[in-house]
Amino acid sequence: MTEAIVVPLKRFDLAKDRLRRDDDLDVASIARNLAQGVIGASAPRQVIVLSEDSEVSDFATSLGAEVWRSDATSLNEAVQDAYQGLRERFVRLIVVHGDLRRPGGLGSAEFEPGITLFADHHLKGTNVLVLPTGLDFRFAYGSNSLASHSEQAERLGVAHRIVTNSPWRFDVDERSDLDGP
Repeated sequence: MTEAIVVPLKRFDLAKDRLRRDDDLDVASIARNLAQGVIGASAPRQVIVLSEDSEVSDFATSLGAEVWRSDATSLNEAVQDAYQGLRERFVRLIVVHGDLRRPGGLGSAEFEPGITLFADHHLKGTNVLVLPTGLDFRFAYGSNSLASHSEQAERLGVAHRIVTNSPWRFDVDERSDLDGP
């Protein structure tokens, strides 16, 4: 099965808005280190980083990732663009947030057919989304993306499951996320 991990990454100097409330944190370095961990844990799968930024593109390329450039103005548009554009090359995509605290196993995990949603630890967000290409799926990252993505699977009539106990449920948005489990 040909599949790839897709990692959308914002410019490191702009990433993690909520962490930027704490002036004592080097948020750009934190974002870069988290992204490096996600890309590293994705091996041996092909990794495609979505970015509009040349620094992020250089970073991703230096780690062996392919870069997908988009003129999209939002995360959802960028992921939608890549999903449409990559359907000729891959039968399944694994969309992964670049800020997972414990990304281990991304490259070796076995996924069931259909759509799998890996919830964040608040049971609101979608930290990892596994789905076949070629669907009329509409990405809905943001507030309550887990429910929105589940509704998309139901709308399409595609078997789906929600995983709530994955180590991938821990992403970093707030300062307290840096020290959690």
